[in-house]
Amino acid sequence: MNKILMVTTIPDTLSAFLLPFAYHFRSQGWRVDALAQGISANPECLQAFDRVWEVEWSRNPLDPRNLLIAPQVITNLIKQEQYDIVHVHTPVAAFVTRYAIKSLPSQSKPQVIYTAHGFHFFRGEKPLKNAVFLSLEKLAGFWTDYLVVINQEDEKAVKQYWLVPPERLRYMPGIGVDRSCYSSQTTSEADVERVRQELEIAPGTPLFLCVAEFIQRKRHQDILKAFAQLKHTACLAFAGDGPRLEEMQQLAIELGIEKQVRFLGYRQDIKVLLRASVASVLVSSQEGLPRSVMESLCLETPAIGADIRGIRDLLTEDCGLLIKVGDVEGLVAAFTWILEHPQEARIMGKRGSDRMATYDLQQIIKLHESLYADAMQTKFACC
Repeated sequence: MNKILMVTTIPDTLSAFLLPFAYHFRSQGWRVDALAQGISANPECLQAFDRVWEVEWSRNPLDPRNLLIAPQVITNLIKQEQYDIVHVHTPVAAFVTRYAIKSLPSQSKPQVIYTAHGFHFFRGEKPLKNAVFLSLEKLAGFWTDYLVVINQEDEKAVKQYWLVPPERLRYMPGIGVDRSCYSSQTTSEADVERVRQELEIAPGTPLFLCVAEFIQRKRHQDILKAFAQLKHTACLAFAGDGPRLEEMQQLAIELGIEKQVRFLGYRQDIKVLLRASVASVLVSSQEGLPRSVMESLCLETPAIGADIRGIRDLLTEDCGLLIKVGDVEGLVAAFTWILEHPQEARIMGKRGSDRMATYDLQQIIKLHESLYADAMQTKFACC
């Protein structure tokens, strides 16, 4: 039996992106385990994986546990379980796991695959920070058998800086979106009307929606400032939690738009909210390949996004509106265009939905099947 260990810093990443892969490869006869801090308290992961393993580490790259405690746990686990493949995700987990595995004897080493959900160095970031994270990725490249990137800017960076040799690089258009779930056919007008009534949105009032964690790089303040300048009647909703939530709620009050803005917290009906919206909005300074934009386009809801890697990949070919990071006036113009060109906006959303065929989950699973087959072939060749 082939055995694979999927590794992330926290179980939320597994729940959000990787459960379909676990179920698929288990159905193909693989043993699929997972490692993350706090995973034993996550019921979705307990159901999806054959076995789950705990490790003490932190999303903070400076936390000493990351290199003092976690590597020994990882090496002991891999020696014990004899995994064929270890597939790592998220920067801290990926670096620490590769660091731990590099010291194993060759006969105990699994094939190591790293999916970069967006490198921490990127165009527009501070030069010193870019230099540090690029150096770390160069170092970890020596410990990586296959490197998967999910946007074009990261693919170019791997080639430019030779993070891994070309034969060890794989480009995949994201981690997949289930188009059978995020489809305009899976939500009814009754669902849309129900959520509009819940949010107390007057009939005929357009809704803009942002689906994003309230953290600094998501730049919610730009959305609020732009919405406050909008000359049209509309409503704005935010789905998500995070440390900056209260700060943004206070900003909405200061801008005098609190009656037009809804802070919804964590929601499980994102597809209904998207269908109820005239456009989704994501103006982050950093993304890999944002799932929220993909879901929006699948549902034929046009998207307004920052002109950065990942978002740019999705909204090219007239599939959405791109603005510069921090460009509040540009965001006002984008809001206005959506409201003043409803027919063209609907066409844009339909064009985006057609484009999402490339990003379909089943297509990405097939790419993983090919990748794992290559990794197993390499492993046997090395034995």
